[in-house]
Amino acid sequence: MGSRKVPFSRVLYIEREDFREDPPKQFFRLAPGREVRLRYAYIIRCVSVVKDQRSGEVVEVHCTYDPETRSGGSGAARKVKSTIHWVSAKQALDAEVRLYDHLLVTANPAEEERELTELLNPNSLEVVTDCKVELNLAGAAPGSRYQFERQGYFCVDPDSVNGKLVFNRTVALRDSWAKIEKAQQGG
Repeated sequence: MGSRKVPFSRVLYIEREDFREDPPKQFFRLAPGREVRLRYAYIIRCVSVVKDQRSGEVVEVHCTYDPETRSGGSGAARKVKSTIHWVSAKQALDAEVRLYDHLLVTANPAEEERELTELLNPNSLEVVTDCKVELNLAGAAPGSRYQFERQGYFCVDPDSVNGKLVFNRTVALRDSWAKIEKAQQGG
């Protein structure tokens, strides 16, 4: 389907959901002392974390990487339990992402005794404004479609202008860890 260059740098952004300081069973993503593969790059190991002094929230994850494990290289065959996605902080672009969910809270509103306005899902749209995306998306034309790996399929919204990318999720992908976590919480 093609290829693209993906810059690798000393500082990377990963998804918050891909790290747990105290991981539960069956969580195979990044955690202190654990290794994961960075998609299309290297195997990394978490060696320490930095927390916000006020909130206690993890704000940095310090890792080492094994240069022998570059994807496509001779050491790439080394196995780890998970692969995570990332973007180089220095080259990342800011984007707004609009996550659409079901408009109604029920599958069959005709069977409900409530008014249609009472069946509207108040969480049918979540707007995330602090997203980071690959530099390759600079200049993406409205209507263009992309797969954001492990997230879903997105199209560029006509609201996008130079310097402000806006993506609409058109189809979500299933998150296997979220499903496991929900089951463990009894829901």
